[in-house]
Amino acid sequence: MRQGKSIFRHESLQDGESIKSMLKAIADGIRKGKLVISDEDDKIVLHPEGLLHLRVKASQDEGRHQIGIRISWLVEDEKPKGKRVLSIGD
Repeated sequence: MRQGKSIFRHESLQDGESIKSMLKAIADGIRKGKLVISDEDDKIVLHPEGLLHLRVKASQDEGRHQIGIRISWLVEDEKPKGKRVLSIGD
């Protein structure tokens, strides 16, 4: 069954140790197959499984350096169906 679209967004200033803890929690959640992400306004529960697609993007521009990490996967019931075999006979 396909679920509706849910989006969670959060922005804040954090120190390096806080970000390190959050990245470790994300890694632990991926390992366990369950990620619970929440703040005081919202919550989302994700279940990473199978092959995960990883995209890392980094940039430097004078006074601003940036890294972006995206991890995505297809949920089992939303994966595209395999090719069906065509059979023609009499």
